[in-house]
Amino acid sequence: MDINTRAEVLIQAMPYIQKHRGQTIVVKYGGNAMLNEELKEAVMSDIVLMQLVGINVVLVHGGGPEINYMLDKTGKKSEFKNGLRVTDKETIDIVQQVLAGKVNKSLVQHISQSGGRAIGLCGLDGKMLMAKKLTTAEDLGFVGEIDHVNPLIIMDSLKNGYIPVISTIAGGYNGEVYNVNADLAAARIAGQLHAKKLILMTDVRGLLKDVEDENSLISVVKTTDVSRLKKSGIIKGGMIPKIDCCVDAVQSGVSRAHILDGRIKHSILLELFSDEGIGTMLY
Repeated sequence: MDINTRAEVLIQAMPYIQKHRGQTIVVKYGGNAMLNEELKEAVMSDIVLMQLVGINVVLVHGGGPEINYMLDKTGKKSEFKNGLRVTDKETIDIVQQVLAGKVNKSLVQHISQSGGRAIGLCGLDGKMLMAKKLTTAEDLGFVGEIDHVNPLIIMDSLKNGYIPVISTIAGGYNGEVYNVNADLAAARIAGQLHAKKLILMTDVRGLLKDVEDENSLISVVKTTDVSRLKKSGIIKGGMIPKIDCCVDAVQSGVSRAHILDGRIKHSILLELFSDEGIGTMLY
């Protein structure tokens, strides 16, 4: 890239930086961007740059592959029902150890190495995430449904100049520990913080008219159109819970919710600071 092109990129980004400065943006991080070290470095540098230009960034993460690895290592089989992990007492102990420990602290360290200030938190801290047992046709064990979000510890972290890095372990009202869906947790946190944006990073371009054609991306969706898109079969399968999380966030007061392809390097910056934008935006 020559000097003039670089200057044009910076000039193009300036009004977006001004627009987002002082706003809160919640990023849910997972998928391939979490497994690939090169992509991980790109995401962490994006997060740090956002903080440096004055955005209040909250990073919410999952860690399914790491949990699977640790369960395999201990000789315990991973079991799923309707896309949800069956979580018995032994499994929830491993989930808590992996998410709130190894994965969370690794992300904090990556942010620090990229020049940012981060603090590792989980839903148990300050009773941030309170949950009840998720009731389904089949017993899933310690899988929870978020009942309440207390954002105080997140707000205090932001006020003191830290990027909160949150693992999605929730507390029960009788001392239980629950595994909760990271997308939903991010949406609920964004709503409680009155965030400007929610960004869900995933492994697809966004919502596609044809799942076999990545060029069939639907760039903008109104929440009032979601029901029609479900009936027509465009929103289906694993995209349903992600879209529902976005709708939940928007209905809770978040201005915009975005589904971005985490396989694209610097996808967050491309969405926030360029004219083109990528992925699917719900409003």
